[in-house]
Amino acid sequence: MRLLKQIFVLLLVVVLFAAFNFGMYTLLTCRLANNFSGATQAKMVDVEAYLPHREESDLVRIESSLRLTEELPVLDGAAALLPVYAAFVNAVYPEGSVTFEGGEFSDDNFYGENFAPDSKMQYKNTVRGYKAIVDGETDILFCAAPSAEQRAYAEEKGVELVYVPVGREAFVFFVNGNNPVDSLTVSEVRGIYSGQYTDWSQLGGPKRIINPVTRLKGSGSQSAMDAFMGDVPIGGKSPFAIFGGSIGFSFRYYMDGIVDNDNVKMISLNGVYPSAENIKNGTYPIIAEFYAVYRKDNSNPNVPVLIEWILSPEGQYIIEESGYVGIR
Repeated sequence: MRLLKQIFVLLLVVVLFAAFNFGMYTLLTCRLANNFSGATQAKMVDVEAYLPHREESDLVRIESSLRLTEELPVLDGAAALLPVYAAFVNAVYPEGSVTFEGGEFSDDNFYGENFAPDSKMQYKNTVRGYKAIVDGETDILFCAAPSAEQRAYAEEKGVELVYVPVGREAFVFFVNGNNPVDSLTVSEVRGIYSGQYTDWSQLGGPKRIINPVTRLKGSGSQSAMDAFMGDVPIGGKSPFAIFGGSIGFSFRYYMDGIVDNDNVKMISLNGVYPSAENIKNGTYPIIAEFYAVYRKDNSNPNVPVLIEWILSPEGQYIIEESGYVGIR
């Protein structure tokens, strides 16, 4: 009798454990297996893939008419523009101008910490990059427009920054490839991020909570998003949004050229897809300029020389062939 009770208790524990696991699978694992949230997984830029003066680097290459040998401006920039300004260095700067701590670049580095202080190419990304240009650590920063806080930091330090448009890019929104929604209007996107729309079924999609994902404050894409929203505040979201289908935002080339994830799709806005052609002809509704930014009091004579070359057919060719749209 005692043995039967022990067997019964053991069987009960097994059944309860199996029921718990089945419940967790049904409520979480099964739902997350087809979760659109994979659209916004963080993607790092592999800096090593874009290092200048290396045959294996994925850079646009030209025979430049400009060659600088002295007083080389230090270049820095946003993640999405790394292939562009690295190609400038490759075309114009001499070998040995990009140096690393310890003499080598580690393949597990994604934020440029391996660049030596005397390297003429750096990679601090947007947030740290704007601080570096104001503090005089960088000569030219390649970025989207700054945030209000970044402008305020420059004013606080008494620094006047000059913004020279050198190219154009589309600001895009993207979802997981399994999400059937292919197109939204500008007002619908603002409605998603303001909290007006909370479920994809309100926008022609499945019955699934919308998870509107934002970016790091002060990053180029978040500053562009704040400008896109204008006076409409970004609202809060449901704590259950993590189980829903995500929507994120970035710049077109970062998604299409650097991340290149087949499981993610960019959506059309107002019925227009963010292709290079639609950026050129102006039909895509959100087109942003990106800039070569420098301090007005910068005394390096090669800063204006290099920027003039970037605006020349050679520099614009690099921008176009890197996947962006030239300013001219």
